[in-house]
Amino acid sequence: MQKINDFLIMLDGYIGGHPWFVILLLGTGIFFTLYLKFPQFRYFRHAIDVVRGKYDHHLDIGDTSHFQALSTALSGTVGTGNIAGVALAIHLGGPAALFWMLVTAAIGMCTKFVEVLISHKYRDILPDGTVSGGPMYYMKKRLNITTRSGRVIKTGAVLGTFFAAATVLSSFGTGSLPQINSISNSIFTTFGIKHIITGAVLSGVMALIIIGGIKRIAQVTEKLVPGMAIFYFIGAICVIITNYQNIIPSMISLFSTVFTGTAAVGGFMGASIAFAINRGVNRGLFSNEAGQGSAPIAHSSARAPEPVSEGMVAILEPFIDTIIICMLTGMVILSSGVWTEKIENQFQSADMIFLDRVYDENDPEEKHMLNEFVVRGKPLPLFDGRLDVSGGEIVTPVTLICSRSVAEDYTVYLNKVPYTGSIDVEEGKWQPSSSAMTVTGRSLIHSAPLTTIAFERSFLGKWGRYTVAIGLLLFAFSTAIAWSYYGDRALTYLVGPKYVIYYRIFYVIAFFIASFTDTTIVWSLSYITIVFMAAPNLVGLWLLRKEIKSTIAEYWEGFSVRYPDDKMSKRYLRKGKL
Repeated sequence: MQKINDFLIMLDGYIGGHPWFVILLLGTGIFFTLYLKFPQFRYFRHAIDVVRGKYDHHLDIGDTSHFQALSTALSGTVGTGNIAGVALAIHLGGPAALFWMLVTAAIGMCTKFVEVLISHKYRDILPDGTVSGGPMYYMKKRLNITTRSGRVIKTGAVLGTFFAAATVLSSFGTGSLPQINSISNSIFTTFGIKHIITGAVLSGVMALIIIGGIKRIAQVTEKLVPGMAIFYFIGAICVIITNYQNIIPSMISLFSTVFTGTAAVGGFMGASIAFAINRGVNRGLFSNEAGQGSAPIAHSSARAPEPVSEGMVAILEPFIDTIIICMLTGMVILSSGVWTEKIENQFQSADMIFLDRVYDENDPEEKHMLNEFVVRGKPLPLFDGRLDVSGGEIVTPVTLICSRSVAEDYTVYLNKVPYTGSIDVEEGKWQPSSSAMTVTGRSLIHSAPLTTIAFERSFLGKWGRYTVAIGLLLFAFSTAIAWSYYGDRALTYLVGPKYVIYYRIFYVIAFFIASFTDTTIVWSLSYITIVFMAAPNLVGLWLLRKEIKSTIAEYWEGFSVRYPDDKMSKRYLRKGKL
């Protein structure tokens, strides 16, 4: 299994982890932003009016309201990335990474607009009256190639099948298994409740929700999403207010380091401009899923007389997910100052590197060498051989780099007892003789633990960790709910609706099992399936760019007739276009 996981990670390096994918995602959003003249800003107020139901009609076809569709799509995107992803981006790229997350979200608002618009336009009404939609439907109907002889090559059907299959796999890899694993780990750490108990309870709740289909899912998410957002918002504001003296410096650092990179401060070794952009764009794209093609599946169920109005609703999604919630998390981390502090923690093997001599980070020359190694990847001699350990202390002269910082006051344990003996190290990576061997000490931390510590830096004290634990539970659970719907619509496209019930049952069973088993390999697989979803969707958007533009023009023509006294109609009639 380890070799399979290593292969998947290597493969992802050439696919999702490669610059071409970020360029494709970001480039598509920038192109449509310019091509459609910044619709995410011009239509923002109109989008709010559509969500409020200002233009709803009782004869509109669909399974959910605009707000329910938005809530379901948000429940799929607001997840662990808003808690752990932001912390990881700042840990790697400094405050500038948060800035680039926000820029990416602003561009992603336009990508969401166009992908939802075109998917909603080509959704299917099933024999039982329910709706099924998503990128696979517009691919099947609009991306076939007609030769000069009139023969139709069904490339669109192939792309649609490819996208749908990747969506089914991603529903487990992104939406189900890792989410419950994160929940059960967090609940065990915070409250001491066993993983299997958490899994059993939440699996039962999950079954009651998803077996009822999109209408029940929408009824739950329209209450769950606003509730969890308000809960998280209050906890975050408590931290920011407590550290009010750091609000302005944090905001300044957000913008002052954009084109300079972040200098070394505290235990933080610094970050280059390129790395901050890379981490911010990468985390921003995967936080709001703009371009991935998942959200259009939820939005296709909305009751809307034409596709553009639902595209308007989708504009709000990256705004809420990234610009509001991720910004809140980022300000909590920056204002609390914990991102530069070395915290007592148990080191993760993947974060540890042993260097072949002792470096003093208080010495300017040696600190520069360490900075070049951590930030720019400039080689330093790695330890290779056997470490001698006595009473938990490593006596061999080495420097331990953990989480991109110089580790301090660390102790090696075996079964929670200070270890005496030796440890093999190969090219800087330790090879423990037992899985019960751990290292505990002080270093920088990242991901969810960093956010957890930050939330404790308020007048709430240790109670702050409960905000993160409960927030993680709600965010991750809502993601699993939404992705169950994405998977069942994709399966409906592939084999028809009669097999969906079996998918839902299997989804719940897998959800339970993942609560107490390792899901690392599933995470690694999900990184690849995300690309398999996004790539054909983005290519399809490029190919249908003219149709997307003409569909928007038709919307405003019809809108001005139906609502002649509306402000947007008056603007359209005055300018001739919007």
